[in-house]
Amino acid sequence: MTQRWPLPRAAPPLPMQPGLVEHPEYAYLRHGTQCLIANFDVATGAVVAPTVGPSRTEEDFAGHIAHTLATDPEAPWLFIVDQLTMHKSEALVRLVAEACGIKEDLGEKEQRGILQSMPTRAECLRDVSHRIRFLYTPKHTSWLNQIEL
Repeated sequence: MTQRWPLPRAAPPLPMQPGLVEHPEYAYLRHGTQCLIANFDVATGAVVAPTVGPSRTEEDFAGHIAHTLATDPEAPWLFIVDQLTMHKSEALVRLVAEACGIKEDLGEKEQRGILQSMPTRAECLRDVSHRIRFLYTPKHTSWLNQIEL
């Protein structure tokens, strides 16, 4: 069966009932599973500044990007990423703003300004005037994401 992780579920599935299929528990036990976050330089084929950790949160991704930027602090960077919410996070916008010397008020998450919503954060992160920017692949095009290949 595709799209099933070989990890034990946190609870047993809800049994079938007349007219209803079995409902699996979607939470699972990780038992030490690690998350790899990496960058792939498509020009050279090199993996750049990979990080491994127990989770994949927006803070983990922003920390990974900070680790990557530290490898060449003054270089222009173009990250090609998919549509995950952590790729459009408040932490990431704040990191890019600091690294690019953006002094304008970023606003407040879910309230106003650049941080207001995911679309406003993504617009800031893809801004071509920034030294560090992100390009987002269209939804449902995982074959374009080179690191996943």
